Amino acid sequence: MAYNLEELEKKDKLKTKVLKYIMYKKRTEQEVRRKFSNIDEQELLDDVIDDLKENGYINDESYIERAVAEFVNLKNLSLKELKYKLVSKGLNKDLVDDYFYKNIDKLEEYEINSAKNIIIKKGNGMEEQDLIQYLLKKGYKTDLVKNAIESLGE
Repeated sequence: MAYNLEELEKKDKLKTKVLKYIMYKKRTEQEVRRKFSNIDEQELLDDVIDDLKENGYINDESYIERAVAEFVNLKNLSLKELKYKLVSKGLNKDLVDDYFYKNIDKLEEYEINSAKNIIIKKGNGMEEQDLIQYLLKKGYKTDLVKNAIESLGE
């Protein structure tokens, strides 16, 4: 798309705003689109986003990797909760599913450890069946919950 000087200045201003937004905290393409949805020239926004994607400032695949690493280090979540958090950020479900498929062993190990942590925290006052039901409601897989309980019993 060919721009005249005024359009180039507009594009540059918008690019600066978007860059400030994504440098403060890494964002998904969808988060950027939501934030700047009120802009009249959506075509200009598309160009800015394409430029930023081309230069690696917006990269949903690396966003997924970073977000998963952050969640794994900070929270006890089931894989279902983890997936929900990623999709709710506006990430393409196929991208998220692909990441989970490629990293399933590591992610299932995380879910087992996450279940163990919850069992240890809540285990004192709860019956085993109540604990299992609690974890299943949070989206933990039955076989992984049993695996976590068995490994704690050893």
